[in-house]
Amino acid sequence: MTALAEKIYGEVLDLPIEERLGLLDRLLESVSPSSQSIQDAWIEESERRYAAYKAGEVEAIPGEEVLRQVAERLQR
Repeated sequence: MTALAEKIYGEVLDLPIEERLGLLDRLLESVSPSSQSIQDAWIEESERRYAAYKAGEVEAIPGEEVLRQVAERLQR
């Protein structure tokens, strides 16, 4: 990393987490812009999944269990 990038990085670490996350979003968007239709589709899908969870239509799986299952599949 350049000296300027290191300096900026050090200053960013002093920001509150919300501001760092906002900055991260903007930086990622500058590298790989996403279309609004893709973002809208993900929002719609996440809202659909959350509604199904709240209605008891799907069962939540603990993150540790999901990671264990993924690790098992990758070992095959």
